[in-house]
Parts: sequence; structure tokens; C-alpha cells
Amino acid sequence: MGWEIVDGYLLGEAVSKPDAVAALLADRADVPAAAPFYRALEAVGARAADEAFLALRLVLAGRTADDLAVKRLRAVANVARAARTGDLAGLALLRKREAATFSAFGDLSGDALVDAARAAYERELGTRVP
Repeated sequence: MGWEIVDGYLLGEAVSKPDAVAALLADRADVPAAAPFYRALEAVGARAADEAFLALRLVLAGRTADDLAVKRLRAVANVARAARTGDLAGLALLRKREAATFSAFGDLSGDALVDAARAAYERELGTRVP
């Protein structure tokens, strides 16, 4: 399904936002709660905020896409993305802005931080990410 590409995009892999949108729209899950997200992505495309991807990803995993769940998923995805891309300034900002989430990663850096953040992302979704 298209959500694998969205996971890659959110976790900092070399996936463009337009490709993530296209993948989601090309291979839609038959989940009634996902329908409004698909319609919104059709309307705004790659201009959609990443929070829309995160909320849809939660819905596709059978989770509730409430504000707190989206914020938690965004925090761990942002840590994974910044660590994967070597964005040290972004990691420093996340360490301050997302102190509670980031504290769970201790002094990890590099690939170990990417792996830990990815595992946290999977826990938030309740499913493995390919």
C-alpha cells in the first residue's frame, strides 16, 4: 500500500512529498475513516501538512488520530528524519522542543538514534514499518 512510501517520507528516506501523495492516492485502503484524508490529499496534494500524513497513517494502523497521538507520532518521526539526514541543528531544536520524547533516546546518535526513533514510531502505530 502507499503508506510504506509515506513512512519512508516521514522517517527521512529519499522519498519526495509528491511521491508520497501519489502513492497514497494510487493505492487507497478501504478504510472509511481514511476517506476524508484521501479527499483532502486529492484537493491539496503536496501542499498538505505532514500532520495530515501522520493522522492518515494512524487511521490506517487502526489507531485514533487525535491531536495527542499525531503530536507524539510527529515528534518521533521528526527525530528519525533529522537523525537520518544528519540535521544536527534540527536535532538540537527537537531536543529542546520535544524534550519529553527526546529524553527517551538518551545519548543516542547516528544510526542508533535513527533505529530507536523508528522503533518508537512503530510503537505509536502498533505495527512494524517495512
